[in-house]
Amino acid sequence: MNTAIVDALTSVLPPESVIINPDSMTGFLHDEAAWAPYGAPAAVVRPADTLEVQQVVKACIETGTALVPRGAGTGLSGGANAIDGCVIISFERMAKVLEIDHANHIARVQPGMVGDEFRAVLAEEGLWYGPDPASSPWSTIGGNVGTNAGGMCCVKYGVTADWVRELEVVTGTGEIVRLGRRTPKGVAGYDLRGLMVGSEGTLGVVTEIVVRVENLPPEPITVAGFFDSLIDAGNAVAAIRGQGIRPSALELVDRYCLQAVDEWKNMGLSADAEVVLIGRTDSPGAQGDAEAGAMLRCFDNAGATLSMRSSDAQEGDALYAARRLAYPALERLGPVLTEDICVPFTKVAEVLQECADIGERHGVLVASIAHAGDGNLHPLLITPPGDDEAEERAKAAFDEIIAAAIAAGGTVTGEHGIGLLKLDGLRQEVSPTVAEMYRAVKRALDPHGILNPGKAIPS
Repeated sequence: MNTAIVDALTSVLPPESVIINPDSMTGFLHDEAAWAPYGAPAAVVRPADTLEVQQVVKACIETGTALVPRGAGTGLSGGANAIDGCVIISFERMAKVLEIDHANHIARVQPGMVGDEFRAVLAEEGLWYGPDPASSPWSTIGGNVGTNAGGMCCVKYGVTADWVRELEVVTGTGEIVRLGRRTPKGVAGYDLRGLMVGSEGTLGVVTEIVVRVENLPPEPITVAGFFDSLIDAGNAVAAIRGQGIRPSALELVDRYCLQAVDEWKNMGLSADAEVVLIGRTDSPGAQGDAEAGAMLRCFDNAGATLSMRSSDAQEGDALYAARRLAYPALERLGPVLTEDICVPFTKVAEVLQECADIGERHGVLVASIAHAGDGNLHPLLITPPGDDEAEERAKAAFDEIIAAAIAAGGTVTGEHGIGLLKLDGLRQEVSPTVAEMYRAVKRALDPHGILNPGKAIPS
């Protein structure tokens, strides 16, 4: 055990803030990234406020101990995984909405606040927050900031960075700073707020988040198109975006995912189709009707075997829920290695098919879900539990899919982050010069090398 850090923590924090019993730390060891390595921490801390976070950072600096920030552990790249002898910092006790400013349309929230709980608080005030990852019933706002999460609404409303105005951060030197500003515009100095969002806890520890909020949008209209091939569905996506339609969501779910959801929740949604596109528009009145109709025409022109508009909000919500439940439903079948590639709209059909072909070549089941409207594809590689040989084949397929995304002019991650699983992919995507720029920023902001080392950027 790293006794020096344990002694340092227990001398400055109340007993309820520090966990050192190995059995009690089990639930904090890793996120949901299949097969990403993790170690044994020296301690888990659960600070109650920013000053306690500062004490933790200072203790880690003094003892040379790695510090790994953690949200709800729903990440899919290994970014929250423990390092041997490290301190895990969990924000479960910092989970409040601190301020809602109606006049300026902003809210201040602590990092441990769960996304859907935050949205529920805002809804009571007639307000709304855009980023909507499929994990929002479980993931935290702080975790979403760490990976710059997107989700199902980002095709129209953008990703987390588009909503974050200001951050309170404990730096890698143990100081408390505020980055960004509350005003809608501001270009004074470097955008350190933007640099911090998506940095996966490697540049600072976020303790407060100020986000912009908007008025609740109208009740959405949901449309669905059923297709016999990934190619046809991908062509429908390209057609919708090519016509300048901006749906509030455009999600893809394949047959494997729908079947898994049905077997788990018995929702009666399985269809005689290879893939379903679920589109939404929350534009008001006649504009919403026109956008829904235009999406249906794109479905039909691309070869949909069936296209439909929800008859009421309940039916639309059921289709949307199926998309949100797809990943946990597939997890029940065996370990899931999750891709997070993002490609140009015009390449969606081609790359979706290539992912399926790669799975077939390696003898690995590849199920597909996607934020198709912005080209963010999530091929899911599923293997039988305990099958080591299948695991190796899945890892090989994973690497080929990353290469295919880069070859198509895309990126290795759209919202899950690099963590541990995508380090090799990032090395392929960026030049050595750019990688050294990343390392230079890391050295400047984390001079002691304690903040989530070994994650997010190539060594």
